[in-house]
Amino acid sequence: MKKNSQDRGEFSLIRDCFYRTEKYHPETTLGIGDDASLLQIPKGNQLVVSIDTMVEGVHFLQGTDPEALGHKLLAINLSDMAAMGADPVWATLALTIPENSREWLSEFSRGLFTLADQYQIDLVGGDTTRGPLTMTMQIHGWIPEGKAVRRSGAKPGDLICVTNSLGAAGFALQQIQEGRDAKHISHYLDRPTPRVEAGIILRNYATSMIDISDGLLADLSHILEQSSVGAIINLDSIPLHPAITGLAAREKFDLAMTAGDDYELCCTVSETLFADAAKQITDTGSNLSVIGTIEAGSELQWSGKDEWTPGQDGFNHFPAQT
Repeated sequence: MKKNSQDRGEFSLIRDCFYRTEKYHPETTLGIGDDASLLQIPKGNQLVVSIDTMVEGVHFLQGTDPEALGHKLLAINLSDMAAMGADPVWATLALTIPENSREWLSEFSRGLFTLADQYQIDLVGGDTTRGPLTMTMQIHGWIPEGKAVRRSGAKPGDLICVTNSLGAAGFALQQIQEGRDAKHISHYLDRPTPRVEAGIILRNYATSMIDISDGLLADLSHILEQSSVGAIINLDSIPLHPAITGLAAREKFDLAMTAGDDYELCCTVSETLFADAAKQITDTGSNLSVIGTIEAGSELQWSGKDEWTPGQDGFNHFPAQT
């Protein structure tokens, strides 16, 4: 029987690149293959949902490796789950592509599913359209009722902490844009590591949490605003990536504080619980560093042996007009 043109197009594309018969979770009652998916939330848990879009020329450079794009799209969504302390479970994908390239789609799906397998994510639905290269993913997870870590719980006296190191992704992008060799650090930009394990641990310790996507300065400011508190940051305590430690003070702190794309976690933890939290984070292969304290008021201040004034607060799609 001859296949119709539609079957050779979109439906064939979905079947070949994104359809899987196996599933990780028995709660995935029905995944890809129908008009909608059927999902079951375990008793005693809340559903956690987030969505992110990546647009060519805005979130990634033209010609970026499609396998890296598949990885990064899922990774930044997993980072949102980590910031809430949630267990990620399902994802849906909306993909807009300029042409039906089997090679591109195969590489993209390979990057996506390699990371999905690592975190046992079931892809349960999606859509494909023709147009400028744009990819959107919605991620779903669950968390025990009342355990979600929000931005609004920071209290005066809490320690401000970040996982691992900052600045490498921004430095990689800077080097690439300047035509320099960034192969040794480009994976921080193209293939970030979501801190899912750390987030799940921190839901038992953190009073507030956010992932660092737009830059530490901007993202910490969201916590301060939502919690109605201020903060003081010690610049000397910020864990800078080794690739940027030798740069001039202005440049290295711009990268660590405002460049973004780090996808580490920034959280607040009471001083009495920090040591235990840090030990458990270390056991997962990550680190938790104290960079400041939450203060009464509403002002964000910083101190350190080097003077620094930010040139910008962080990445903003729609900066204020002057």
